[in-house]
Amino acid sequence: MDAIVAPNLAPKAAEKPTLPLHHVPLVEATPESLQGYGELIETQDARQIEIVRWPQPDWRPVDPGTGDEGGTTEGIFHFSWEGDVLRGRNEAVADAYVLGWSCDPQSASESEQSCERSQVLLWHSNYHPDGGQLFFPLDPGPFVVPLALPGDNVKPSDFVAFWFEGGQGLYIHPSVWHEGVFPVNERQRFFDKQGKVHARISADFGKEFGCYLSVPLSK
Repeated sequence: MDAIVAPNLAPKAAEKPTLPLHHVPLVEATPESLQGYGELIETQDARQIEIVRWPQPDWRPVDPGTGDEGGTTEGIFHFSWEGDVLRGRNEAVADAYVLGWSCDPQSASESEQSCERSQVLLWHSNYHPDGGQLFFPLDPGPFVVPLALPGDNVKPSDFVAFWFEGGQGLYIHPSVWHEGVFPVNERQRFFDKQGKVHARISADFGKEFGCYLSVPLSK
């Protein structure tokens, strides 16, 4: 059996092909619109992180008080534009990502802005089955977060982009599909808190669906 290789979450733009776009609808983030996905939060300490208990593998039950002791980890999540590339760096789990591009990756510049930043072409999404995740802005400015409800049979049409004016944060329930935060400005920092186990289940839109998700950055 071939070994399973973890996805490269920071690909070079030139490594990604030109693909059709699926346009993701943009909605205002409100307590009502976020139902099932997560919650608006007013402070970085406003919400306890849900930790999912380890599943029972067979007929013998997991002992009470065990299987959910991994706890949480926290740190600063940095999001910034470098040319036409949107990057993320999560200090909580010591990892870095390319979230997407503002234009076709085959023509995207990694050193200077060559096109309008009106969208993010999202190539990848993931979810964490072990726990929830919290993002609270440390810098002013609006931001957008694409989300989809839990389920491994997720499709591009399941994604919704949520618009945040700034000042409030987002708590995401366990197993909700996401891919960081998309700042409207040049860069933005967020306080990040999440399950420490940090299991990640991924979807590559290009490989699975032959498209990128076009996530709008303006109303």
